[in-house]
Amino acid sequence: MVFLFSRARNLSPTLLRLGVRSKWRETSSISDLQHAFRDPSSPYHIPPGTQGPESPDSPPSSPIQLGTFPESTSDALQEARDKLLAAGFDPTSFWEQPIVWGDLDSFQHVNNVRYVRFFESGRIKWMTSVGHDLGGPEKAEAMVKGRGVSLILKSIEVKFKRPVTYPDTLLVSHKPHRPLTANADPAAFHLTASAYSLAQRAIVAESNEVLVWYDYDKLKKCVPDKHVRDAVWRRVKDV
Repeated sequence: MVFLFSRARNLSPTLLRLGVRSKWRETSSISDLQHAFRDPSSPYHIPPGTQGPESPDSPPSSPIQLGTFPESTSDALQEARDKLLAAGFDPTSFWEQPIVWGDLDSFQHVNNVRYVRFFESGRIKWMTSVGHDLGGPEKAEAMVKGRGVSLILKSIEVKFKRPVTYPDTLLVSHKPHRPLTANADPAAFHLTASAYSLAQRAIVAESNEVLVWYDYDKLKKCVPDKHVRDAVWRRVKDV
């Protein structure tokens, strides 16, 4: 993490007590500030190799270290597929998301905002598959380009279970589930999603998404024909 202060008076009293007060210049004090963060006596010190605050969930059985790849990506990928299939996720939604260096933030793990994009990519792949079921490649293209009756995202909730670092690949998966109440909006349904880390061999984030059937020609939500809705419900797996 890099901080830039134009004047010494912008520093907190805590940092000043730590000795970050040497020969401040008008423009920058980066080296002094970085030294304070490396100082073991500093309250801001993060020991080398650590990941910062613990997750509320159980930590991995072995430390996650930057720069380590899974021993066997193909084995880890097959294991991920098997676990997600057993949990009822739709295999047509499986999306392999490589983690790139730019996904990391200053805390050296994947920034939380990135997961919304990851789940979006998996959701679009799933929608494309639904479109193929309804009318082949032409309908699949219409589904993702907002032509005719398609889907629109109403809301998304993401729960973060474990930090992810580079390098890694996530297997993102989706599955629909039926309404829990009889008076639920017939134009809407829920998707559950998971992001599975090949490096950690565990689910690292989960999502609950609400999708709405939407007529893009009329610019309003709609209740599509039964055969359209059945294309979704056929993908519900009892586990």
